[in-house]
Amino acid sequence: MFLFLQGHPSFFARNIAARLEKDGHKALRINFCLGDRLLWFGRPSVSYRGRFDGWEAYLRRFIVAHGVTDIVYYADRKPYHQVAAKVAREFKIATYCYEFGYLRPDWITLERGGMSAFSHFPNDPDQIKRIAAQCDEPDQQLKFPYTKPREIFYEVSYNLVSYFSFFLYPFYRADRYYNPLVEYISGIPGLFLEKKRHRVARELVTRLARNGNSFFIFSLQLQSDYQLRSNAPFSHQKEAIRTAIESFARRAERKTHLVFKAHPLDNGWERWGAYIKKKARENGIESQVHFIIGGNLTLMLKYAKGCVLINSTVGMHAIRQGCPVKVLGHAVYDMDRVTHTGPLDSFWERPQKPDAALVDDLVKAMANTIQVKGNFFTTKGQKAAVPVFAKRLAAGQVNCKGAYLPLPPRLATLNAHEPPLHWQTEGSVGRTDPKAAEEAAAEMDPASAPTY
Repeated sequence: MFLFLQGHPSFFARNIAARLEKDGHKALRINFCLGDRLLWFGRPSVSYRGRFDGWEAYLRRFIVAHGVTDIVYYADRKPYHQVAAKVAREFKIATYCYEFGYLRPDWITLERGGMSAFSHFPNDPDQIKRIAAQCDEPDQQLKFPYTKPREIFYEVSYNLVSYFSFFLYPFYRADRYYNPLVEYISGIPGLFLEKKRHRVARELVTRLARNGNSFFIFSLQLQSDYQLRSNAPFSHQKEAIRTAIESFARRAERKTHLVFKAHPLDNGWERWGAYIKKKARENGIESQVHFIIGGNLTLMLKYAKGCVLINSTVGMHAIRQGCPVKVLGHAVYDMDRVTHTGPLDSFWERPQKPDAALVDDLVKAMANTIQVKGNFFTTKGQKAAVPVFAKRLAAGQVNCKGAYLPLPPRLATLNAHEPPLHWQTEGSVGRTDPKAAEEAAAEMDPASAPTY
């Protein structure tokens, strides 16, 4: 029996469950808020309305009572899902997590066990080549485009419905970085400035390229992004910005520029521009450092000397274009001969270019083992993804062809830094005790790893 926990704020997970049941499997959902319940209408589900500290015991009883064999959820580092992964390991049942695709925009990630630092996908070039040798060439043509307003609609609707119906699930903790009202209201002014911001960004990049000035791109992420909060050695993105600027001031040539690009869905609450300008001024490189909102990322990467990021999927986009990439956090694509694995200081002077043949193998290996073509938002995108998604779950073909290692190969580097984020309340940051990361690694001992 497939147990679904929280999913992407769309009908995608519901459609997966429907397909599994059509194919003869059982599927059940546990709702945590009204948004979950509304997106699951017409399908079997139950609601958990207890406190978070009672969730683990409840799930244990539920697994035994319903004969759960597989657990599926969106975003593996959500607190409820971290607990589910722990319980699943003890019961030796499979867990599957999904997210936006590493090869986005036309792909969805589906991994067994975890993602990013907790991914079981290999990070050794030789293993990647062996997997790719077994795989077909992926369809890399963009077939399922969607608009930003559509994505915003799903996200905002789900979160506001859940926020205003708190009395129906009084103990539910949404684990949001910002209060949703603050987050969405603060983003409204940016909607009216979008065209101007795109024009300013385009003019800056064009001017730098025409003047022969080499420049690097730093692709910022949403501060609320789980990949940033749980798979990076920074408690806040400002730390990464400061690190990059200080390193750039030490080692970059005076004629070189550093351009920070905001995430397309950033709400403007963090005032990145003001902070970047302040740090650049403190380091004496104010004329070399810029902040933009908008612009054509593909064009920027074409002319950029390199791209710095924490662990955004922009990194995959960059290396596929042949642009050198330096990862400051933990990313599934961060490996020898694909990204710059030397220190950040050396990146400004001698950025390591990606090995084009290995990148092709990496894309092929991912597409055939941990990526599903389609998207969450459009009818065509879901029609393409749902049958493949359900088939891989039912047949145990996630991370197939040798793309699953018993121990997540990137976990050791995560443990060397601060422990992973465990709980996030609205507007505040919280972390586990210092032993959390070590305990996570211990739980993944090969002797106790689940068998499938």
